[in-house]
Amino acid sequence: METIERIKALSDAFGPSGFEDDVAAIVRNELEEYETYTDHMTNVRCEKEPGSDKPNVMLDAHMDEVGAIVQAIKPNGTIRFLPLGGWSRMCFPSSPFLIRSRDGKDIPAVIAVKPPHFMKASEKNAVPEVADMVMDVGATSAEEVKALGIGIGSPCVPDVKCRFDEERGLFYGKAFDDRIGVACTIEVLKRLKEEEVPCNVQASFSVQEEVGERGVRSNAEALKPSVMICYEGCPADDTFSEDYMIQAGLGRGPMLRHMDVSMITNWRFQKLALDLAREKGIPVQESVRSGGGTNGAMVNQSYGVPAIVIGVPVRYIHSSNCWCRLDDFENAVQLGVELCRILDNSAVSKL
Repeated sequence: METIERIKALSDAFGPSGFEDDVAAIVRNELEEYETYTDHMTNVRCEKEPGSDKPNVMLDAHMDEVGAIVQAIKPNGTIRFLPLGGWSRMCFPSSPFLIRSRDGKDIPAVIAVKPPHFMKASEKNAVPEVADMVMDVGATSAEEVKALGIGIGSPCVPDVKCRFDEERGLFYGKAFDDRIGVACTIEVLKRLKEEEVPCNVQASFSVQEEVGERGVRSNAEALKPSVMICYEGCPADDTFSEDYMIQAGLGRGPMLRHMDVSMITNWRFQKLALDLAREKGIPVQESVRSGGGTNGAMVNQSYGVPAIVIGVPVRYIHSSNCWCRLDDFENAVQLGVELCRILDNSAVSKL
Protein backbone atom coordinates (compact mmCIF):
# COMPACT_ATOMS: atom_id res chain seq x y z
CA MET A 1 0.00 0.00 0.00
CA GLU A 2 0.98 3.60 -0.43
CA THR A 3 1.60 5.53 2.79
CA ILE A 4 -1.77 7.30 3.01
CA GLU A 5 -3.75 4.14 2.27
CA ARG A 6 -1.65 2.24 4.80
CA ILE A 7 -2.39 4.77 7.53
CA LYS A 8 -6.11 4.65 6.71
CA ALA A 9 -6.15 0.85 6.76
CA LEU A 10 -4.33 0.77 10.11
CA SER A 11 -6.74 3.32 11.60
CA ASP A 12 -9.78 1.37 10.40
CA ALA A 13 -8.49 -2.01 11.58
CA PHE A 14 -10.32 -3.72 14.43
CA GLY A 15 -7.84 -4.10 17.28
CA PRO A 16 -8.69 -3.36 20.91
CA SER A 17 -6.28 -4.56 23.58
CA GLY A 18 -6.03 -8.35 23.50
CA PHE A 19 -7.60 -8.62 20.02
CA GLU A 20 -4.91 -7.19 17.71
CA ASP A 21 -4.97 -9.93 15.06
CA ASP A 22 -6.25 -7.76 12.20
CA VAL A 23 -3.59 -5.14 12.82
CA ALA A 24 -0.87 -7.78 13.03
CA ALA A 25 -2.01 -9.15 9.66
CA ILE A 26 -1.60 -5.71 8.07
CA VAL A 27 1.87 -5.34 9.58
CA ARG A 28 3.02 -8.72 8.27
CA ASN A 29 1.59 -8.01 4.84
CA GLU A 30 3.26 -4.60 4.64
CA LEU A 31 6.64 -6.04 5.67
CA GLU A 32 6.78 -9.00 3.31
CA GLU A 33 10.38 -8.07 2.49
CA TYR A 34 11.32 -8.94 6.09
CA GLU A 35 11.07 -12.21 7.98
CA THR A 36 8.54 -11.52 10.70
CA TYR A 37 7.71 -13.56 13.79
CA THR A 38 4.39 -13.50 15.65
CA ASP A 39 4.21 -14.86 19.18
CA HIS A 40 1.24 -16.24 21.07
CA MET A 41 0.31 -12.81 22.44
CA THR A 42 0.15 -11.60 18.79
CA ASN A 43 3.24 -9.41 19.17
CA VAL A 44 5.01 -9.08 15.81
CA ARG A 45 8.74 -8.50 15.45
CA CYS A 46 11.48 -8.51 12.84
CA GLU A 47 15.12 -7.46 12.39
CA LYS A 48 17.22 -6.03 9.59
CA GLU A 49 20.51 -7.81 10.43
CA PRO A 50 19.90 -10.42 13.14
CA GLY A 51 23.03 -11.84 14.70
CA SER A 52 25.33 -9.01 13.65
CA ASP A 53 27.81 -7.34 15.99
CA LYS A 54 26.03 -4.01 15.52
CA PRO A 55 23.97 -2.46 18.32
CA ASN A 56 20.29 -3.41 18.35
CA VAL A 57 18.03 -0.39 17.84
CA MET A 58 14.45 -1.42 18.63
CA LEU A 59 11.66 0.64 17.11
CA ASP A 60 8.45 -0.03 19.02
CA ALA A 61 4.82 0.86 18.36
CA HIS A 62 1.78 -0.70 19.96
CA MET A 63 -0.95 -2.17 17.78
CA ASP A 64 -3.86 -2.04 20.22
CA GLU A 65 -6.42 0.73 20.57
CA VAL A 66 -8.75 1.70 23.37
CA GLY A 67 -12.00 -0.22 23.07
CA ALA A 68 -14.43 -2.19 25.18
CA ILE A 69 -15.41 -5.75 26.07
CA VAL A 70 -18.86 -7.24 26.69
CA GLN A 71 -19.43 -7.99 30.36
CA ALA A 72 -23.03 -9.22 30.34
CA ILE A 73 -26.25 -9.22 28.33
CA LYS A 74 -29.41 -7.91 30.00
CA PRO A 75 -32.78 -9.60 29.50
CA ASN A 76 -34.01 -6.68 27.34
CA GLY A 77 -31.16 -7.19 24.85
CA THR A 78 -28.96 -4.29 25.91
CA ILE A 79 -25.33 -5.04 26.70
CA ARG A 80 -23.19 -4.19 29.73
CA PHE A 81 -19.54 -3.51 28.89
CA LEU A 82 -16.21 -2.57 30.42
CA PRO A 83 -13.63 -0.22 28.89
CA LEU A 84 -10.37 -1.57 27.51
CA GLY A 85 -7.87 1.18 28.15
CA GLY A 86 -8.10 4.68 29.57
CA TRP A 87 -11.39 6.20 28.43
CA SER A 88 -13.08 9.26 29.84
CA ARG A 89 -16.68 8.20 30.37
CA MET A 90 -17.76 11.47 28.73
CA CYS A 91 -16.67 10.02 25.38
CA PHE A 92 -19.08 7.09 25.48
CA PRO A 93 -22.71 8.31 25.31
CA SER A 94 -24.22 8.15 21.78
CA SER A 95 -20.95 6.76 20.31
CA PRO A 96 -21.27 4.14 17.56
CA PHE A 97 -19.33 0.92 18.14
CA LEU A 98 -18.72 -2.38 16.42
CA ILE A 99 -18.97 -5.62 18.40
CA ARG A 100 -17.15 -8.58 16.90
CA SER A 101 -19.19 -11.77 17.00
CA ARG A 102 -17.89 -15.29 17.54
CA ASP A 103 -17.80 -15.92 13.79
CA GLY A 104 -15.92 -12.69 13.03
CA LYS A 105 -18.80 -10.45 11.94
CA ASP A 106 -18.77 -6.84 13.10
CA ILE A 107 -22.18 -5.95 14.53
CA PRO A 108 -23.07 -2.24 14.74
CA ALA A 109 -24.02 -0.95 18.15
CA VAL A 110 -24.57 2.38 19.87
CA ILE A 111 -23.99 3.33 23.46
CA ALA A 112 -27.52 4.14 24.56
CA VAL A 113 -28.61 7.57 25.77
CA LYS A 114 -32.00 8.06 27.37
CA PRO A 115 -33.99 10.67 25.39
CA PRO A 116 -34.41 13.96 27.31
CA HIS A 117 -38.18 13.35 27.35
CA PHE A 118 -37.64 10.59 29.92
CA MET A 119 -34.84 12.18 31.95
CA LYS A 120 -35.22 13.41 35.48
CA ALA A 121 -33.88 16.90 36.15
CA SER A 122 -30.88 15.38 37.93
CA GLU A 123 -30.00 13.31 34.85
CA LYS A 124 -30.02 16.06 32.24
CA ASN A 125 -26.58 17.48 33.01
CA ALA A 126 -24.96 14.35 34.43
CA VAL A 127 -22.66 11.88 32.72
CA PRO A 128 -23.57 8.37 33.89
CA GLU A 129 -20.99 5.98 35.23
CA VAL A 130 -19.81 3.32 32.77
CA ALA A 131 -21.48 0.73 35.00
CA ASP A 132 -24.79 2.39 34.19
CA MET A 133 -24.22 2.51 30.41
CA VAL A 134 -25.23 -0.11 27.87
CA MET A 135 -24.60 -0.86 24.22
CA ASP A 136 -27.61 -1.45 22.02
CA VAL A 137 -27.57 -3.55 18.82
CA GLY A 138 -31.28 -3.04 18.17
CA ALA A 139 -32.26 -6.32 19.80
CA THR A 140 -35.28 -6.90 22.02
CA SER A 141 -34.03 -9.84 24.07
CA ALA A 142 -30.87 -11.51 25.34
CA GLU A 143 -31.63 -14.48 23.09
CA GLU A 144 -31.57 -12.25 20.01
CA VAL A 145 -28.18 -10.82 20.99
CA LYS A 146 -26.76 -14.30 21.57
CA ALA A 147 -28.09 -15.42 18.20
CA LEU A 148 -25.91 -12.70 16.63
CA GLY A 149 -22.88 -14.42 18.12
CA ILE A 150 -22.35 -11.80 20.82
CA GLY A 151 -21.57 -12.96 24.32
CA ILE A 152 -19.44 -12.39 27.37
CA GLY A 153 -15.95 -11.38 26.24
CA SER A 154 -16.90 -10.08 22.79
CA PRO A 155 -14.54 -7.20 21.89
CA CYS A 156 -15.71 -3.78 20.71
CA VAL A 157 -14.18 -0.76 18.96
CA PRO A 158 -15.52 2.63 17.83
CA ASP A 159 -17.30 2.47 14.48
CA VAL A 160 -15.34 5.22 12.68
CA LYS A 161 -13.87 5.23 9.16
CA CYS A 162 -10.63 7.07 8.48
CA ARG A 163 -10.65 9.95 5.99
CA PHE A 164 -7.74 11.94 4.53
CA ASP A 165 -7.98 15.58 3.46
CA GLU A 166 -5.30 15.77 0.77
CA GLU A 167 -5.44 19.55 0.50
CA ARG A 168 -4.67 20.02 4.20
CA GLY A 169 -2.65 16.84 4.75
CA LEU A 170 -4.98 15.89 7.58
CA PHE A 171 -6.24 12.52 8.81
CA TYR A 172 -9.51 12.03 10.69
CA GLY A 173 -10.23 8.68 12.31
CA LYS A 174 -9.84 6.44 15.31
CA ALA A 175 -6.92 4.54 16.86
CA PHE A 176 -4.08 6.89 15.86
CA ASP A 177 -2.84 5.94 19.33
CA ASP A 178 -0.91 4.08 18.23
CA ARG A 179 -1.60 3.09 14.62
CA ILE A 180 0.20 6.25 13.46
CA GLY A 181 3.23 4.95 15.37
CA VAL A 182 2.80 1.54 13.71
CA ALA A 183 2.81 3.31 10.34
CA CYS A 184 5.98 5.21 11.31
CA THR A 185 7.80 2.00 12.23
CA ILE A 186 6.76 0.27 9.00
CA GLU A 187 7.93 3.28 6.97
CA VAL A 188 11.34 3.46 8.68
CA LEU A 189 11.90 -0.24 7.97
CA LYS A 190 10.95 0.21 4.33
CA ARG A 191 13.24 3.21 3.83
CA LEU A 192 16.22 1.45 5.41
CA LYS A 193 15.74 -1.99 3.86
CA GLU A 194 18.39 -1.55 1.15
CA GLU A 195 20.56 0.94 3.04
CA GLU A 196 23.69 0.02 4.99
CA VAL A 197 23.35 1.43 8.50
CA PRO A 198 25.62 0.99 11.55
CA CYS A 199 22.94 -0.73 13.66
CA ASN A 200 20.64 -3.72 13.53
CA VAL A 201 17.24 -2.10 13.10
CA GLN A 202 14.61 -4.08 14.97
CA ALA A 203 10.84 -3.67 14.89
CA SER A 204 8.55 -4.38 17.82
CA PHE A 205 4.84 -4.23 17.10
CA SER A 206 3.44 -4.85 20.54
CA VAL A 207 0.06 -5.68 22.03
CA GLN A 208 -1.90 -4.62 25.11
CA GLU A 209 -0.13 -1.32 25.75
CA GLU A 210 -3.37 0.40 26.68
CA VAL A 211 -3.96 -1.99 29.57
CA GLY A 212 -0.50 -1.84 31.12
CA GLU A 213 2.30 -2.08 28.51
CA ARG A 214 2.08 -5.88 28.59
CA GLY A 215 3.19 -7.02 25.15
CA VAL A 216 6.39 -5.04 24.69
CA ARG A 217 8.16 -6.95 27.44
CA SER A 218 7.94 -10.16 25.39
CA ASN A 219 9.36 -8.39 22.33
CA ALA A 220 12.20 -6.82 24.31
CA GLU A 221 13.06 -10.18 25.88
CA ALA A 222 13.36 -11.71 22.41
CA LEU A 223 15.11 -8.82 20.64
CA LYS A 224 17.46 -7.73 23.46
CA PRO A 225 17.73 -4.11 22.33
CA SER A 226 20.69 -1.86 23.01
CA VAL A 227 18.48 1.23 22.71
CA MET A 228 14.80 1.81 22.07
CA ILE A 229 12.89 4.34 19.99
CA CYS A 230 9.24 4.31 21.05
CA TYR A 231 6.86 5.65 18.41
CA GLU A 232 3.61 6.92 19.91
CA GLY A 233 0.47 8.76 18.98
CA CYS A 234 0.71 11.41 21.69
CA PRO A 235 -2.07 13.65 23.03
CA ALA A 236 -2.10 17.04 21.28
CA ASP A 237 -2.66 19.98 23.60
CA ASP A 238 -2.99 22.86 21.15
CA THR A 239 -6.77 23.35 21.37
CA PHE A 240 -7.08 23.74 25.12
CA SER A 241 -3.70 24.97 26.45
CA GLU A 242 -2.31 28.46 26.72
CA ASP A 243 0.19 29.20 23.96
CA TYR A 244 3.24 28.97 26.23
CA MET A 245 2.12 25.53 27.45
CA ILE A 246 1.57 23.93 24.03
CA GLN A 247 4.06 21.07 23.73
CA ALA A 248 2.35 18.80 21.19
CA GLY A 249 0.58 20.92 18.60
CA LEU A 250 -0.50 19.70 15.17
CA GLY A 251 1.82 20.66 12.33
CA ARG A 252 4.76 21.49 14.58
CA GLY A 253 6.65 18.22 14.21
CA PRO A 254 6.97 15.15 16.42
CA MET A 255 7.12 15.52 20.19
CA LEU A 256 10.11 14.27 22.19
CA ARG A 257 9.12 13.72 25.80
CA HIS A 258 11.56 14.51 28.61
CA MET A 259 9.32 13.05 31.31
CA ASP A 260 5.94 11.54 32.06
CA VAL A 261 4.66 9.63 35.07
CA SER A 262 6.32 6.42 33.87
CA MET A 263 9.81 7.54 32.80
CA ILE A 264 12.38 10.31 32.98
CA THR A 265 14.01 10.07 29.56
CA ASN A 266 17.75 9.34 29.34
CA TRP A 267 18.99 12.89 28.83
CA ARG A 268 21.96 11.84 26.70
CA PHE A 269 19.78 9.97 24.20
CA GLN A 270 17.23 12.79 24.23
CA LYS A 271 19.95 15.38 23.55
CA LEU A 272 21.35 13.26 20.72
CA ALA A 273 17.91 13.11 19.08
CA LEU A 274 17.16 16.81 19.57
CA ASP A 275 20.58 17.89 18.28
CA LEU A 276 20.23 15.62 15.26
CA ALA A 277 16.77 16.99 14.48
CA ARG A 278 18.10 20.56 14.52
CA GLU A 279 21.09 19.57 12.39
CA LYS A 280 18.85 17.94 9.79
CA GLY A 281 16.20 20.66 9.84
CA ILE A 282 13.50 18.35 11.23
CA PRO A 283 10.93 20.32 13.29
CA VAL A 284 10.40 18.84 16.76
CA GLN A 285 8.61 19.74 19.97
CA GLU A 286 9.68 18.98 23.53
CA SER A 287 7.41 18.11 26.42
CA VAL A 288 7.33 17.48 30.13
CA ARG A 289 4.13 15.65 31.03
CA SER A 290 2.31 15.29 34.34
CA GLY A 291 0.46 12.20 33.07
CA GLY A 292 0.73 9.43 30.52
CA GLY A 293 3.07 6.50 30.03
CA THR A 294 4.57 4.50 27.19
CA ASN A 295 6.19 1.21 26.28
CA GLY A 296 9.50 3.07 26.50
CA ALA A 297 9.19 3.09 30.27
CA MET A 298 8.57 -0.65 30.45
CA VAL A 299 11.73 -1.46 28.48
CA ASN A 300 13.75 1.23 30.22
CA GLN A 301 12.81 -0.02 33.68
CA SER A 302 12.90 -3.75 32.97
CA TYR A 303 16.11 -3.92 30.95
CA GLY A 304 17.97 -0.67 31.72
CA VAL A 305 17.82 0.24 28.04
CA PRO A 306 18.04 3.93 27.04
CA ALA A 307 14.72 4.87 25.44
CA ILE A 308 13.24 7.94 23.81
CA VAL A 309 9.67 8.65 22.76
CA ILE A 310 8.95 10.14 19.33
CA GLY A 311 5.30 11.14 19.46
CA VAL A 312 3.08 12.14 16.55
CA PRO A 313 0.56 14.66 17.94
CA VAL A 314 -3.04 13.42 17.87
CA ARG A 315 -5.99 15.57 18.88
CA TYR A 316 -8.63 13.99 21.17
CA ILE A 317 -6.65 10.85 21.87
CA HIS A 318 -8.47 8.01 23.68
CA SER A 319 -11.73 8.96 22.05
CA SER A 320 -13.57 7.80 18.93
CA ASN A 321 -12.72 10.84 16.81
CA CYS A 322 -9.17 12.07 16.31
CA TRP A 323 -7.06 14.28 14.03
CA CYS A 324 -3.40 13.98 13.03
CA ARG A 325 -1.25 15.37 10.24
CA LEU A 326 0.79 13.80 7.47
CA ASP A 327 3.70 16.24 7.87
CA ASP A 328 4.08 15.32 11.55
CA PHE A 329 4.15 11.65 10.53
CA GLU A 330 6.77 12.33 7.83
CA ASN A 331 9.01 14.24 10.23
CA ALA A 332 8.72 11.50 12.86
CA VAL A 333 9.74 8.92 10.27
CA GLN A 334 12.66 11.02 9.06
CA LEU A 335 13.99 11.49 12.59
CA GLY A 336 13.89 7.73 13.15
CA VAL A 337 15.73 7.12 9.87
CA GLU A 338 18.42 9.67 10.74
CA LEU A 339 18.91 8.17 14.20
CA CYS A 340 19.41 4.71 12.73
CA ARG A 341 22.07 6.19 10.46
CA ILE A 342 24.23 7.35 13.39
CA LEU A 343 23.57 4.83 16.19
CA ASP A 344 26.75 2.80 15.90
CA ASN A 345 28.49 1.01 18.77
CA SER A 346 30.43 4.13 19.73
CA ALA A 347 27.32 6.34 19.86
CA VAL A 348 25.33 3.79 21.85
CA SER A 349 28.15 3.30 24.37
CA LYS A 350 27.93 7.01 25.24
CA LEU A 351 24.27 6.86 26.16
